Amino acid sequence: MQTKVLSTREINRATLERQALLARTDRSPVEVVEHLVGMHAQVPGNVYTALWSRVVDFDPDAFSRLIEERRVVRVSLQRSTLHLVTAEDCLPLRGLLPEVHLRTLKGAFGRPLAALSEAETAEVVARGRELVEEAPRSSHELGGLLAERWPEVGRQALAMLVRQYLPLVQVPPRGLWQRGGQARHTTVQHWLGVDHAEETTAEEGTAVERLVLRYLAAFGPASVKDAQMWSGLTGLREVFDALRDRLVCFRDEAGAELYDLPDAPRPDADTPAPARLLPEYDNLFYGHADRSRVVTREDQRRTWRGNTSYSVFLADGRIEGVWRLEVDRRRTAGTLCLHPFRPLPRPQRAAVEAEAAALLEFHVPGGANDVRWDETPLWEA
Repeated sequence: MQTKVLSTREINRATLERQALLARTDRSPVEVVEHLVGMHAQVPGNVYTALWSRVVDFDPDAFSRLIEERRVVRVSLQRSTLHLVTAEDCLPLRGLLPEVHLRTLKGAFGRPLAALSEAETAEVVARGRELVEEAPRSSHELGGLLAERWPEVGRQALAMLVRQYLPLVQVPPRGLWQRGGQARHTTVQHWLGVDHAEETTAEEGTAVERLVLRYLAAFGPASVKDAQMWSGLTGLREVFDALRDRLVCFRDEAGAELYDLPDAPRPDADTPAPARLLPEYDNLFYGHADRSRVVTREDQRRTWRGNTSYSVFLADGRIEGVWRLEVDRRRTAGTLCLHPFRPLPRPQRAAVEAEAAALLEFHVPGGANDVRWDETPLWEA
């Protein structure tokens, strides 16, 4: 039987539905974080904008308390980048990703770390664990303390070695709602009160299969390359092949094979998609190697400048521009500037503007707020 071809618009609507961007969900924020297999949290405040765009009546103060109560944590996971995940997911997910983290040590830090023997590496990691469990440390502090014993390696390389070998959580006040704080780390085990002897390790086959199934539930339909890009793992073709009897297969308009869960929602292509504003590095952009389901290649280049990602807005389900928020120090006034890639139809423009005004009120409640359109192409500045 011939494999069904899904149009780009059908794939778009399915992805938005899984991401709670086709309509806000009444699930709890914790349930959303769990469903999405963590939320990208490289920029601490981004999670709040991302959840506001997905959850009905999202309460940022209540969610911030969950971080203080250690029900959700910020830890390096997929692609060796910071994610916010539930406490229950943290160690099982991290246990599947050692190769992803150790791979990063082969770049800029490869040469200084090559001076360490395998036994010395284990000593550095053990000493690093002692130091961050003694008190949460910044990378600078951790590296400095380790360099007292291994000065020839360098503090940056030593701190990175520990950060990639150990699951380190960034502790509050870092990541709390509208509060700042230096990035300080301790082990997830210490933070959550888990005995090191009980650490979760990856189970061959079944644990990775569960990860792929969860990925498809939140990001499908998707290809093997998509799943590998999202996770940072390699060799997932064998995992998809093992799961083939439990999946349905499609092709996109370019002929790429896509996989999905049989009962996962795949809305009609004509399903309306509301305007949404998303923070930089949102999950929606990092779930797929091929991002054509939400943005053209040319427009994707317009969402970046150097190593900086812009926040973006969606109109009719696709990225149609970028936005930036400016708030005064007292948080009494805010300006949200919308920079469209091209002129929008009047109804789409009105919908984006209304969503922007609501987001601005979320960040600066009761303030002297202003939403502006600015045709200046930030991406070419």
